[in-house]
Amino acid sequence: MGNTIFDQVFRDREGEIVLAQMPNLPIIVWIVATVLKLIFTTGKISIGLEVIAFGSLFTWAWEELFQGVNYFRRALGLIVLVSLILSKIQ
Repeated sequence: MGNTIFDQVFRDREGEIVLAQMPNLPIIVWIVATVLKLIFTTGKISIGLEVIAFGSLFTWAWEELFQGVNYFRRALGLIVLVSLILSKIQ
């Protein structure tokens, strides 16, 4: 296996190209909380679901940024993390 820029960005340690993976717990929690937020649109439950969704997506992005299997996944984590922060300060 060569050491090209493509390999460094998209391949993991085993040499496999990794763009997407099976969802892990933070992504599953984010999906469930987001779907439930569509059902419970007002009140304290909606606020709680918003916090859970934000926290789980923040956790996923943080983990990808520092433990992603390749540079693409780490960059994806950084983009999501920055987007989450910007969405809250606007």
